[in-house]
Amino acid sequence: MLYWAIVCLVIAIIAGILGFGGIAGTAAGFAKILFFIFLVLLVVSLVINVLRGKGPKV
Repeated sequence: MLYWAIVCLVIAIIAGILGFGGIAGTAAGFAKILFFIFLVLLVVSLVINVLRGKGPKV
C-alpha cells in the first residue's frame, strides 16, 4: 500500500510540473489517503502483535 501511495505522489509531482493541476491535486489527495490507511494498518498490526505476545522479528 505504501508503494501505491508513493506512485500516486510521483504522478502528482509530474502532473504538477507539466501543468495539469486537476490531475495533480487528485493524485496527491489519493496518495495522502493511501498513506494514512497504511499508517492505520501498521499501528493496528503492531498493537495486535503486542497483545498476542509476539515481538517483532529481527
